[in-house]
Amino acid sequence: MPVINGKVIDILFTEEAIARRNAEMAAEIAAAQPRNLLVLPILKGSFVFAADIIRALYRANVAPEVEFITVSSYGAGLTSGAVRLLHNIQSRIEARDILLIDDILESGKTLHFVADLLRQQKPRKLALAALLDKPMCRKTAIEADYVGFTCPDKFVVGYGMDAAHAFRQLPFIGTLRD
Repeated sequence: MPVINGKVIDILFTEEAIARRNAEMAAEIAAAQPRNLLVLPILKGSFVFAADIIRALYRANVAPEVEFITVSSYGAGLTSGAVRLLHNIQSRIEARDILLIDDILESGKTLHFVADLLRQQKPRKLALAALLDKPMCRKTAIEADYVGFTCPDKFVVGYGMDAAHAFRQLPFIGTLRD
């Protein structure tokens, strides 16, 4: 168990398990034969996952374009429930295949908000990828097309996900011990 910033972290998903699952998901995405693919990570939490998926897609002979969208449902560290668009994409997505990437599908409010926003622009296909899925926490009717892992109902850090802006750099996913 690593100790970082004085906090003990229990590892849920190892660096190796994440790498294996990313390769499998990239193969699944490639098998769907996307056309004119735009990968669209939701910032900030998905940036590490998205970078690894993009490289795994390269190894699976898929060459997407990449843009970013930034939304927030957090005020002073706690979710407010209201999702706000902070930075929109610049590309036209009409008739394109879009892979929307998020770090964790929990309540579903963020992915639902962004997916609805994108659907208004009439993409050919919109697929959703989430590194972690917490189906027991869902508040909206949305499911990801590609899921890395089902996650227990615990607060997680690492691999891009943070606690008060710390722990994003960890190559694994874990929980902070009390």
